[in-house]
Amino acid sequence: MSLLVVGLSHRSAPVSVLERAALGADAQAKLLTDTVAAEPATEAAVLATCNRIELYADVDKFHAGVAELSTLLAQHSGVGLDELTPYLYVHYEDRAVHHLFSVACGLDSMVVGEGQILGQIKDSLATAQELHTAGRLLNDLFQQALRVGKRAHSETGIDRAGQSLVTFGLEQLAAGAPVEGWARGKRALVIGAGSMSSLAAATLARVGVAEVVIANRTQERAERLARILTEGDDTDVAARAVPMETVPDELTRADVAVSCTGATGLVLTAQDIAAAVEGRLPAPRVPAPAPASGPRAHGERPADAAGDENCPLDLSAMPGATSGFSVAGEAAVAGMDAATLEQHAVWVDKGTDTADRREGGRRAPALEEDAELVAALAATAAAVGRIPERRLPEPVAEVPRPAPALSLLDLAMPRDVDAAAHRLLGVRLVDLESLAEASADAPMAADVEQVRRIVSDEVAAFGAAQRAAHITPTVVALRTMAADVVASEIARLDGRLPDLDEKQRGEITQTVRRVVDKLLHAPTVRVKQLAAEPGGAGYADALRTLFDLDPETVARVSRADGADRPPADAVGALSGAGITSTAAEGARSGTSTMNNTENAKNRGRA
Repeated sequence: MSLLVVGLSHRSAPVSVLERAALGADAQAKLLTDTVAAEPATEAAVLATCNRIELYADVDKFHAGVAELSTLLAQHSGVGLDELTPYLYVHYEDRAVHHLFSVACGLDSMVVGEGQILGQIKDSLATAQELHTAGRLLNDLFQQALRVGKRAHSETGIDRAGQSLVTFGLEQLAAGAPVEGWARGKRALVIGAGSMSSLAAATLARVGVAEVVIANRTQERAERLARILTEGDDTDVAARAVPMETVPDELTRADVAVSCTGATGLVLTAQDIAAAVEGRLPAPRVPAPAPASGPRAHGERPADAAGDENCPLDLSAMPGATSGFSVAGEAAVAGMDAATLEQHAVWVDKGTDTADRREGGRRAPALEEDAELVAALAATAAAVGRIPERRLPEPVAEVPRPAPALSLLDLAMPRDVDAAAHRLLGVRLVDLESLAEASADAPMAADVEQVRRIVSDEVAAFGAAQRAAHITPTVVALRTMAADVVASEIARLDGRLPDLDEKQRGEITQTVRRVVDKLLHAPTVRVKQLAAEPGGAGYADALRTLFDLDPETVARVSRADGADRPPADAVGALSGAGITSTAAEGARSGTSTMNNTENAKNRGRA
């Protein structure tokens, strides 16, 4: 069996796709049970956060596993497989381990170094354990990922490189100003009372808002969060809980709102937001008209000019109107300055003498084209009686956008806040999509490289431990066979020497067992060491071949299903062979990791 992960995240898919593919708690549970029911997988865990959806599984076939996991993700997310496939990524074996460890350390987060992912990994493991879909491999993997993440945060300065998504979002709302100064005295509305919303409420309280209002579907959770904020020693903020149906009214009094719920539809519509800011914006300022007197810019229509919007010039009112057209009008249409056009006119009137002298007796093709243009212009003037004068485009007066009266932070997936709020005056909306764009250029601390080294070391150690554990069933089967041989020989000795008393029989039995243990000690310890190295899986096969071990016996040890547990003698000798206490405990209890969460925790501490 091998570890496989199929998923999509903010790095591989746009937020719109992540939003549609988001999985609720019920959908995650159904996905887990369907995955372990599928043929290629025996274990499964789902890591679903606001910016990633990943399905981990222990599979026996790579290609079949990828196809099955991709299909299951598409089915349970509601996004068609053809549409979802371009955004999926696949990691296998060591690369899958490296990916999860990187995620746990915050290296793959939208905000590098954020620590919230550790709680989400812990919740994912707890869900898989409750549904009995996490077996030995995924229990070991996720628990080790939690330890690696904690080590990265304790041994490096990765916390300085990253922030929580809430803090980063508030910084974007502050638009470069210090968050404490921007938030001080504001009234905040927090929609939801889950882990992310609780963090948002606590962060707002710390940065100095005057009031935090919590709205949640379950009133008790909102009241508990409000009580925690009010009674906290590190904050001095007024907090209260309100029902969800009062959110539109509370929004009219809020300066900043943070929403992170599990709702499948919009919590705040554009109409709600527009109504909340109505009457809170200053009256728009109309730009003053340009003065009517004074010198005109080139191409500007005179105040008394007659005509339509094309700004025609009345030839009768123009100087030199008897000539039929104005030089300025010609120049505007011809796309050249008036002086150049006058020179061209001289060349047209006087023939080619000047041009011939300049070009050595040859007329320039450009002058012919200009002459044709001027002639066409004269014909147009004769036909319509006037020449349209082309003007330079007048600058459009830009109405300054008013300062936001309401700041919105949407951390939900799918989104809680209507994206149309981006276009509302007086509203500043920061959502996961804008956070993804902003975080692309965010600087990373130098400690990130040290975290990457920690991840690489931990991946190698985890692989070695898994390879060593892979040979444990073979060693247990070997010890079982040795114990059977000892028992058989002692029984035969009892038949040949029936007069032996209990003390003598006990001494003989103990001596035979010590001889067997000493003979097996060196090869079993050495094979465990070799198996931990890359390519060491072949040593288990060699051990089975050399000692002619029954494959079914090895399989029964791997299953440890209780009905076929190995003899106590074999288990008792494991520690002498250098096998971990985890394997011994698993063989002794006959209970699989899938059904025993406590053993999984002990195994992680071993």
